[in-house]
Amino acid sequence: MGNATHYMELLASHQPWQLIIFMAIPVICAETLAITEFIILYSRNFTGTSKRINKFTGIFAGIYFTGIFLYLLFQAVIPLTTSGTWRGPFDVIAVLFYLSGVIPFGGLFLLETGIVGKKKSESDKLKLHAIFVSIFLVVAHIAMIFGMLNPELLSGGGM
Repeated sequence: MGNATHYMELLASHQPWQLIIFMAIPVICAETLAITEFIILYSRNFTGTSKRINKFTGIFAGIYFTGIFLYLLFQAVIPLTTSGTWRGPFDVIAVLFYLSGVIPFGGLFLLETGIVGKKKSESDKLKLHAIFVSIFLVVAHIAMIFGMLNPELLSGGGM
């Protein structure tokens, strides 16, 4: 994939498995969290099925994306950096924004397991939860946008 970012190459290789592992599962988690978040915000039911699904998904997403982060850090980021084979700024932005998803998903894990925010009210936890979900959606979309760009655009070779 000559003029694709490493992000897009990752998703396009070994179809459909890498697309499922690196894109579908994290996005389905984020969408599940967003939908159940809306239900909880609207209903204020902090003990129902939506809350249980939301909690499970938050914990799962935190663990799962930490695994993705560590795998890509050692299999892609460090080797690309040490070998100097990044394909330009768009390539770096796409990969780093994708990997930054570990922060909000990790935050959800810490919140759901009571490691942080244990003394916060349900309402305050819900606010933090919504912030973490929103941050993940933003960084994931930035990664997608930059990942779809031709990495040669800034060097003038992509036009």
